[in-house]
Parts: sequence; C-alpha cells; structure tokens
Amino acid sequence: MPTDAVGRFLAALDPQRREDVAGRAREEQQRLAAAWEQELESDDELDTLDELSPPAAEAEAARRVMDREP
Repeated sequence: MPTDAVGRFLAALDPQRREDVAGRAREEQQRLAAAWEQELESDDELDTLDELSPPAAEAEAARRVMDREP
C-alpha cells in the first residue's frame, strides 16, 4: 500500500481517473493529492464513512476532488 499522499490518492481513484492523473505532471498530482487530503480532513460526512470503511471514504473524497476539475 502506498504511503505518500500521491500514491494513496492514486490508489483511491477509479481506474480510468487513475490513468488520467498518473499521466499528469508530478506537481499537478501533488496539487490534487493535497486537495484530496483537505477533503478528507474537512468533511464531517467522510469522517463517519471513514469509521465504517476507510477505503470508501478515500474513494469518495477522490471522486469529489476530480469532479471539481475542469
């Protein structure tokens, strides 16, 4: 299991989006991973989901971050 933020973010993405993000510049990957970590930290609904299923909470946060991307 990846331990850095980018690796954890990529692991939380669905396969199609993972491929898209993996092809981006490292700086862009880091920006998205930071937004993902912020989403996980700031959303109370994700806290509840995290207690039940950490992978599901991470996947939902990743989906939200990517949905905000143009």
